[in-house]
Amino acid sequence: MQGKHHLLFFVLIAFQLQILTEKKGLCQDIFKTMLRVDALPGACHLPLMEVLTLPLRCDRSFGMKSVEDSGCDVRKISLIIPVFNEEENLEALQQEITEALEKLKGRYDSEIVYVDDGSSDRSFSILKALRKKDPRVKIIRFRKNYGQTAALAAGFDNASGDVVITMDADRQNDPNDIPLILEKINEGFDVVSGWRKDRKDPFINRRLPSMMANGLISMITKVHLHDYGCTLKAYRKNVIKNINLYGEMHRFIPAIASWLGVTIAEVPVNHRPRVAGKSKYGISRTVRVILDLITVKFLLSFSTRPIQFFGLLGIISGGVGGLIGLYLSIIKYVFNQSIGGRPLLMLAVLLILIGVQFVSMGLLGELMARTYHETQGKRIYWIREICGTDAEEEGNPPDKKQ
Repeated sequence: MQGKHHLLFFVLIAFQLQILTEKKGLCQDIFKTMLRVDALPGACHLPLMEVLTLPLRCDRSFGMKSVEDSGCDVRKISLIIPVFNEEENLEALQQEITEALEKLKGRYDSEIVYVDDGSSDRSFSILKALRKKDPRVKIIRFRKNYGQTAALAAGFDNASGDVVITMDADRQNDPNDIPLILEKINEGFDVVSGWRKDRKDPFINRRLPSMMANGLISMITKVHLHDYGCTLKAYRKNVIKNINLYGEMHRFIPAIASWLGVTIAEVPVNHRPRVAGKSKYGISRTVRVILDLITVKFLLSFSTRPIQFFGLLGIISGGVGGLIGLYLSIIKYVFNQSIGGRPLLMLAVLLILIGVQFVSMGLLGELMARTYHETQGKRIYWIREICGTDAEEEGNPPDKKQ
C-alpha cells in the first residue's frame, strides 16, 4: 500500500512540475530533492493539497499565484522607529504596535526595528527588555547621536521586509494607521506618505513653518504632498534600498524617490498630542530644511548633467559682461570718451571672469559625475520591469562594482 502512495506522489509532482520545466527549467533542484529515496517516505505524509500546490509556490515569476500570493506580493513588513530619549513612551508604544500587528497576523510576517540614536536616558535598557518579550524586536544602537536621517538609514540597511514603514517613537503617530498604509501599498503604489490632516501641534512654531515648508518643497520638487514632515510613511524595499541618505534629507525621501519614477500616494492619518517626553524639533531646523532643499533640487534636476546648470549661469554672466564691454568699447572708440575710471569696466571684467568660472565648474562637474557613475557601475536610469527577456525580477539588479 505504501508503494502505491509513493507512485501517486511521484506522478502528481511530475505532472505539476511539467508546467514549469517546459517554460524555464526552474525548480529542478527541488524536484531532485523530492525524488531522493530518503525524502519520499516523509513526503508521502504531505496532505494532498500541499502536494498539488507545491510546484506553484516554488516560483512566482510566471504569474501563477498560490493562496499566499493572492492579492499582493507583500509578505513581510519592517517597522523602523528612531529613538532618542523616549524612555517614557517606549513600553506604551510597543503595546500599541503589538495590538496593531495582531490585526495583520496571518497576512504578513513582521519585524520591529528600533534604532537608538545615542539616547542618554534608559531607552536602550527598556528596548532590551522589550526584545526579551517579543522576538520580532530588533535593536540598533548608535555610539552617539547622529540624527534622524542616520537612524532611518541604519534601519533601512537592516530591514528585511518587502515593505518598510517608518514612524516616530513619541507616540504621536498612530500604529492603527499601519493597515491603512499597507492597503494603499497593495494598490500598487511604491511610496505612501502619511498626512497629519488634523495635526495636534502648536500653530506658531510647528504647524505654520511646516505649512510654508511643505508648499515650498512641493513647488520646487514638483512632488506635491501636504505633509513632508510626517514620519509615518511606507516604502517598497526595492525603492528604499536604492536611496542613499545624507545630512537631514529623510523628509525629502519621496522627492528623491521620484527620480526613480516611483508612484507616490498620500493618505490622511491620525495624529495625537505628545503625552510624555520632550519634543526634539524646533523652528531652528528651518534653515537646514532650506539648505537641504537646494541640494535635493540640484540632485533631482542636474546630478547627471551639471554643465546645464553651471553652464547656463556662466553664459548669462559672461553674456552680460560681454554686452557691457561692447557698450564701453563703442564709447571709447566711437565717441572717444575715457572709460578707465568707470565702474562699468570693472563690472564687465568681473562678470566675464565669473562666467568662465561657472563654465569651468560645469565641466568639472561633468567629469565628476562620469567618474562616480562609471567607476561604481551606477546607472542613470531605473527600470520598473522588463518584458520579453530573461529578466526574472521586477526593477533593476544591483549596481555592479568595478
